[in-house]
Amino acid sequence: MEYIEIDEPKAGDTVVVGLSGGVDSTLTAVLLKERGCRVIGVTMSLWKGDLPPLPDGKTLKSSCYGPDETEDIAQCEKFCAEHGIEYHVIDVKDEYQKQVLDYFKAEYRAGRTPNPCVRCNSFIKFGALLRGVQNMGIDFDYFCTGHYARTVRPIEGVWGSDKKPVMIACASDVTKDQAYFLYRISSETLEKVRFPLGLTAKKDVFKMAKERGLVAASREESQDFIPPEYFEYLFSDKPGIPGDIIDLDGHVLGRHRGIEHYTIGQRRGLGVSSTKPLYVHSIDAKKNLVVLANNDDLLCAGLIADDFVWPAGVAPTEPFDALVKIRLASRPVACHVEPYEPQADETCAGKAYRITFSEPQRAVAPGQSAVLYRDGVICGGGIIMRACMDAR
Repeated sequence: MEYIEIDEPKAGDTVVVGLSGGVDSTLTAVLLKERGCRVIGVTMSLWKGDLPPLPDGKTLKSSCYGPDETEDIAQCEKFCAEHGIEYHVIDVKDEYQKQVLDYFKAEYRAGRTPNPCVRCNSFIKFGALLRGVQNMGIDFDYFCTGHYARTVRPIEGVWGSDKKPVMIACASDVTKDQAYFLYRISSETLEKVRFPLGLTAKKDVFKMAKERGLVAASREESQDFIPPEYFEYLFSDKPGIPGDIIDLDGHVLGRHRGIEHYTIGQRRGLGVSSTKPLYVHSIDAKKNLVVLANNDDLLCAGLIADDFVWPAGVAPTEPFDALVKIRLASRPVACHVEPYEPQADETCAGKAYRITFSEPQRAVAPGQSAVLYRDGVICGGGIIMRACMDAR
């Protein structure tokens, strides 16, 4: 399919920019200001002040959710004041608790591996935050962020329809591409979304920021979500249920302290002695089991996914070939996608699909996202239900 780049904000447009205080979002705001846009900065307030100090005097590296939010907001206020940019803080704490933190805990306790960043983008950054802006009576032409991605429009309708929605495309800097995280944003929302850094390399972003004297150019890059040190606290509201750690033959190798502490592909922290490396192969939430195996046993021929989102809500009617990523860090692999009929004991969120890889993929984790690409553009994606060890 062929696509065209869509119009970017121009002089005179009112543009709301999501500001985190980092180099990407602050440079985005400055570039739009230089272009002659009326720029309004907004930051979402997530922090409820409910995490204790880190043990042993450790310091917290900047993260999405943490006590350094106050410092980030102060830096954003200072930046906007220096550049003549209107600035607002939007309170989305309750929605974030419900849609991200509670979801994160529930998924791990169900033996799945959630992706809070995907969830946050669809429900919070491009959901609750924009509703907060609209509730303030702010009328805007575009919403821009510092994400490394692009927006395009197909020349022909998607999946044989007459609809030509805005779609997410990969950034030119493949080492920083964030399109995977954005796949669940609705086509309606994307009509007003733009990513001004989508064609810019990260090294050039730092160069441009330093040329403009932006303080953020010297700030440490933030990490996503929360640091591992806080995981224990997040799950302290309910004690874990210990159970057996077994191998593929059912032999008991040890005891786990609750399935929420494990994820597919994990090697460290298993508490099992072995003469060879063992990895988490699967998690049986119903039986409260963690299953370990050799590295080669983690290779999968495909997966079943449900809860799909498609551009403009138009789902494919026939099987098709594409590229798929099963996690952000994985490389795209060729695959075949076809509708899947659930088995008698399976319950799906919407229509499910079977994705068969052209070559085996390691550690397919239920709860993660399987994102589909054609010609560098996201054509759909869903949540992994289970791995398929064999082709059929």
